[in-house]
Amino acid sequence: MDDLRRLIKENRIPLYRKMDQYRHYIIAGLLLLLLALPYLLNSQYIMRIIIMICVYSILGMSLGLITGYTGQTSLGHAAFYAIGAYTSAIISVTYGVSFFITAPIAACVAALMGLLLGLPTLRLSGTYLAITTLGFAEVVRMIFLNWERVTNGPLGISRIPRPVFFGIELTIANNGMYYLVLAFLLLTTLVMHFIVRSKFGRALTAIRDDEVAAVMMGVRTTYYKIIAFVVGAFFAGLAGAFYAHMIRFIDPNTFTFDTSILILSIVILGGMGTIKGMFLGAILLISFPELLRFVQEYRFVLYGLILVLMMRFRPQGLLGGQQKTDYAFPKGMKVDNQ
Repeated sequence: MDDLRRLIKENRIPLYRKMDQYRHYIIAGLLLLLLALPYLLNSQYIMRIIIMICVYSILGMSLGLITGYTGQTSLGHAAFYAIGAYTSAIISVTYGVSFFITAPIAACVAALMGLLLGLPTLRLSGTYLAITTLGFAEVVRMIFLNWERVTNGPLGISRIPRPVFFGIELTIANNGMYYLVLAFLLLTTLVMHFIVRSKFGRALTAIRDDEVAAVMMGVRTTYYKIIAFVVGAFFAGLAGAFYAHMIRFIDPNTFTFDTSILILSIVILGGMGTIKGMFLGAILLISFPELLRFVQEYRFVLYGLILVLMMRFRPQGLLGGQQKTDYAFPKGMKVDNQ
């Protein structure tokens, strides 16, 4: 097994070498498949599941930047998801503003909350940071639950208008919501890809691996931690705005601790420090409960069991540790792995 992993890492197996050589064609083929998917399936039920997989893939990537790449444990990511959903819903219902205006506003408000959370937690890590983020999520949920004049309290917000694009109302039936979430997913993936492949991403990885060593090398850990929280919160808020306008009803019970655990499970199952793993984690944890509806009541027991098994037997996740290098070396530069 060790020899196989070494061969894969060194790209000596013909199949993997071919896949790496033609990766651009593979990506183009996948994009074409995603674009044609609604016409191949022709089922609103399946399309709804696929849309939720896309939403949770965005949430997984947003938390993965904080937890997977920076090493900051967060148990309250559902708070940013909720902030984005409520902000967009309130503005849209109250003032009749278009989704394409409220969604960026909602994402920016969530990013601002990420900044406010990141500032006082700079010196926290591990268990202390996890407890703080958990408390933050509960405070946000209590605000939405009790601020009845604005959020309608436990009754929630209903009749949230659907997105309208050039006079066409986007729904699941006409595949408009699918293509909209697909655009958001591609945007998130591209941004995360450029972040983790940049100097900024290498700094985040350095903080995750050894924060003391990163400080000694001159990395401004405070700055990078805050930016990671802000960017992660931004995309979580964007996903929340989309979800609110797709479902058209939200209440505080939609964004509970269970939601945060589900997002964290996607990150851990898919793989720490990998973007591809977020897609795999979302596919497994969103689609399996639909396939195994007879164990729906015990789904969080299964999530807990999955987390325990993963941390015991493969703590890096299913696709974690598959990267050849943390970043691309300049052409012509040789790296000695011995």
